[in-house]
Amino acid sequence: MSSEFNYKQYLSLVRKWKLQAIIVALLVMTVAVAACYLLPEKYQAQSTVFIEKNVIGELVKDIAVTPSRDDTIKVIKYAITSRTLLLKVANDLDLTTTRAKTDAAQEELIRTLQKNIDVKVKDDNLFIISFTDTDSRIARDFVNTLVQRYIEENLTVMREQSYGATKFLTEQIGTVKEKLVEAETDLNKFKAEKGGVINVDEAKLFEEINLAQQKLYDLQLRRRQLEGLKPVVRMAADPLQSRLIFLQKRLEELRVEYTDSYPEVLKVKSDIETVQEQIKGRRGVLLAQPDSEEMGKVQAELSAVKMSEASLQRYIGMNKALLKGIPTAKAGLEKLEVEKQSRKNLYDKLLSRQGQSEMSQQMEVQDKTTTFRIIDPAVMPTFPASPNRVKLILLGILAGLAAGVGIALFLDNLDHSVKSVEALRNIGYPVLESIPTIMDPAQVHRQRRADTKIYLCAGAYFSLILSVLAVEVFHRYVG
Repeated sequence: MSSEFNYKQYLSLVRKWKLQAIIVALLVMTVAVAACYLLPEKYQAQSTVFIEKNVIGELVKDIAVTPSRDDTIKVIKYAITSRTLLLKVANDLDLTTTRAKTDAAQEELIRTLQKNIDVKVKDDNLFIISFTDTDSRIARDFVNTLVQRYIEENLTVMREQSYGATKFLTEQIGTVKEKLVEAETDLNKFKAEKGGVINVDEAKLFEEINLAQQKLYDLQLRRRQLEGLKPVVRMAADPLQSRLIFLQKRLEELRVEYTDSYPEVLKVKSDIETVQEQIKGRRGVLLAQPDSEEMGKVQAELSAVKMSEASLQRYIGMNKALLKGIPTAKAGLEKLEVEKQSRKNLYDKLLSRQGQSEMSQQMEVQDKTTTFRIIDPAVMPTFPASPNRVKLILLGILAGLAAGVGIALFLDNLDHSVKSVEALRNIGYPVLESIPTIMDPAQVHRQRRADTKIYLCAGAYFSLILSVLAVEVFHRYVG
C-alpha cells in the first residue's frame, strides 16, 4: 500500500505542476536534440590487416633467421602511432600544409592524430586500424595510407637489417680469420720451440732423475773411499811410514795391559820418536819421489769417479730444470690451443650465421617471410560515427522525463501550505471535520479543455522528437 500511495502521490504532484513539468521535460529533450546536430560530425574509417606466416619460413626454420610474428604484433600499436610514421602520412595527405602551418600546430596535429587512431588486435594475427576525423574522405585516405606506409616501413626495416647483418658478418669473418691464422702461427711456433719439453713424459723423467741421483750417491761414496785410501797407499809404499804405523799400533796394545812406565812401553815410545825423526829428515826426499804403481791406480780411479760425478750432476740439473719447465710449457700450449679453438669455433659460427643471413636476406628481398595482407581496406564512411544521435536523443528523452518529475517535486517543496489532514494533525491542530473540495462544473470543464490543449501540444512536440529519433535510427541501422 505504501508503494501504491507513493506512486499516486508523485503522479498527483506531476498533474498539479503539469505545465511546468512538461515545459522543463520538453526543453531538456530539445536541448539534447539540438546538441546532437550542433556537435561536429566525426567519421570513422577502418581497415583490417591479416599477418600470415609464409610456409617457406617453417621450411627454413633452422636454416634462416626470420622475424618473429609475435614480436611484430607486440609493438604494432606503438609502431603505427609513432610520430615519424604519422608525420609521413600527414605529409602524403598534405595535412601539414592545410592544418598545421607552424611547428606548434604540427605537434598538436600529431597528438590529435595519435588520439584519433585505434588499433585492436584479434586472434594474435589480425589487427584492425581505425581513424576518426571530421572529413570522411580524410578518414578513409588516412587509414589506407597509414596501413600502406606501415607495411612498407616494416619491410624496408627488415631488409635493411638483413643487409646490415650480412655486411657486419662478412667484416667480422675477415677479422676473426686473421686472428685464427695468427693463433695457429703462434701455436706452431710454440710447438717448434717447446716440442722437446712438451713431449717429455714427466713420470719417466722423474724416474730417470731418481736413478741418476742414486748413481751419484754411489759415486760420491766411492770418491770418499778413494780419497781416504790415498794416504794409506802412500804410507804403504814408505818403509818408515810402515814402521811408524806398526809401532803406534804396538803402543796401543801395550797400554791396554801396562802403564807408561813399563820398560817395553818406554822402548816402543823411544822407537816411535826415532822413526818420526827419520821421517822428518827424509820428507823432502819423499815428496820428490814418484808415487807407486798402486798410488797411480788409486789416483786414476779417483779422477774417473770425479768426472762421472760431475757428468751426473749436470745431467740431474738439466733434467730437474726440464721437469720444472714442463708444467709451464704445457700450460702455455694449452692456453694457445684453447685460444685457437675458441677462434675457430667463432669463425665456424660466423660462417654458419653468414649463410643464414644471406638466405634471410633473399627471403626478405622476395617477401617470403611474414606477409601483411589487407583483408578489408578502408572505405569512405557514409554515416558519422559520432555523435551517436540515437543514443543522445534517447538519453535526452530520459533526462527530460526525470527533469519534469524533478521540477514538480522542487516546486511542491517550495509550497509550504497544508496539503492534507494528516499534515495538520502532525503540527498539533485538532481536526473536527473535513469538508471535501466542491468543484464548479464550468471551471472543471475549462480546466479540462486547457489540460487537453497542453497534452496535445506536448504530444505533438514529443512526436516531433520521436520522428527525429526514428529518422536517425533508420539512417544509422537500416539505411
